[in-house]
Amino acid sequence: MVGVADLPSAEEPQRIDTDRPHPVRIYDYWLGGKDNFAADRALGDKIVEYIPATRIAMRENRAFLGRAVRYLAAEAGVTQYLDIGPGLPTANNVHEVAQSVTPSSRVVYVDNDPQVIVHARALLTSSPEGRTAYVEADLRDPSAILKDRTVREVLDFGQPIALMLVLLLHNIPDSDRPGEIVRTLVDALPSGSYLVASHPTAEYRPEQAEAGVQIGSEAGVPNVMRDSGDFARLAFTGLELVPPGVVLVSEWHPTGAGPRPVAADVSIFGGVARKP
Repeated sequence: MVGVADLPSAEEPQRIDTDRPHPVRIYDYWLGGKDNFAADRALGDKIVEYIPATRIAMRENRAFLGRAVRYLAAEAGVTQYLDIGPGLPTANNVHEVAQSVTPSSRVVYVDNDPQVIVHARALLTSSPEGRTAYVEADLRDPSAILKDRTVREVLDFGQPIALMLVLLLHNIPDSDRPGEIVRTLVDALPSGSYLVASHPTAEYRPEQAEAGVQIGSEAGVPNVMRDSGDFARLAFTGLELVPPGVVLVSEWHPTGAGPRPVAADVSIFGGVARKP
């Protein structure tokens, strides 16, 4: 079970604003979850009106996360994970996949949404051999994440760590210097560490994507579309990409022989890379 020190105090006030949509809860809604509010569902439905394949894309992204973690755990031997922006707990969370392969795996989740902490406290449990912890922090302040006491207690920065930035960087506009954020985090990791990242693109259906960005912006939910080249430079500069490189998330180490969605219905690129 998760130790008491692994989660912030239950006594701290929760600052959940149910009247404003939040990307975490909208994502939960698209995945079929129940931890969302009317404002989230309204914006989620509005976006789906313009981008009908949104739910397909979200499911493919979630499946990519699971396959990437399984690859890192089973083939790369990674036992430590720093998952920033994980969203609300659902099936096949990082610690569940990693610890199903190596029970002693350690995972730290980092999110800035107070609702996530409520669910983390109730649902994020670890195998007896491993450890799962939660930290409330913001990706836009990477130094604070790296200095956090819990992060340093749970993760050994002398051993490889997998940094997870899955479907998160599109919420960081260029004015917030996302490239510097990624570099700060990656530079703090030892050789042999990995970065897993994914990012939506407007390359396949630009008019739909532009409409979705505009709707989100009007509701206070930033969303920046980047093409595969921009995403690769932003996330993976200086790293060694694991084959097949930066591809649609549905095409990264797919499992099963069944048909996969068309590219335009996915419109999310993903990749896994190793730090030399």
